[in-house]
Amino acid sequence: MSEQNNTRPAALVTGGGRGIGRAICLALAKAGFDVCVNYASSAAAAEQTALDCQAFGVQAVTLQADVTDPVQCQNLVEAAAKTFGRLDVLVNNAGVTADKLILRMQEADFDKVLNANLKGAFFCCKTACKLMMRQRYGRIINLSSVVGLHGNAGQSNYAASKAGLIGLTKSLAKEFAARGVTVNAVAPGFIETDMTAAMSETAREAALSAVPAGRIGRAEEVAQAVAFLASAEAAYITGQVLCVDGGMGM
Repeated sequence: MSEQNNTRPAALVTGGGRGIGRAICLALAKAGFDVCVNYASSAAAAEQTALDCQAFGVQAVTLQADVTDPVQCQNLVEAAAKTFGRLDVLVNNAGVTADKLILRMQEADFDKVLNANLKGAFFCCKTACKLMMRQRYGRIINLSSVVGLHGNAGQSNYAASKAGLIGLTKSLAKEFAARGVTVNAVAPGFIETDMTAAMSETAREAALSAVPAGRIGRAEEVAQAVAFLASAEAAYITGQVLCVDGGMGM
């Protein structure tokens, strides 16, 4: 992947134990990356993801960290780089929701989502960029959402955080393009996860009606987009938002 040395490329995925994060870890492992699976509290799920990654013949470890804490983010990124001797890819996937109509939304609801989804990515990028600039090679992929592009009633905090990630992505892409570091975003649409599985049948049908492809997406389909942007072949792609949404955002 990188021509810096003969070792395998290494990736860190925040919130990598479950859902889309787990699928990303597996896709990267299949592509030949050593993987650090970050988690906040789901240790067992993260360990299982690491074991499944190892089945592809790569190294995989778990690292606990709360991405809302800048010190923990710095330690996380540095530990990932130290574990494998380098860090080629950072995937900022960790995130939370606290959905409410704005008239019922409290400041704490807004802060909780922005701190995890946006500031967490900022903290991780800040440390990762230093390492990648020295290597003159790196790939950063931020998980945004179609909600960040188009908004959604009852998710003003989530939409703001995901729109903010797009602004962060484009700004960092301009800052680091000359150093061989690309920064892109992937914006999933209606994807089968624990969160969408908990939706009522009425809500699921309403969401599906907005998808031209006529079906819910799979986490693996998002992961393949991330794996491509993480590859050496994507070297001339930066500052972009790749929607994986079955046409939902058209």
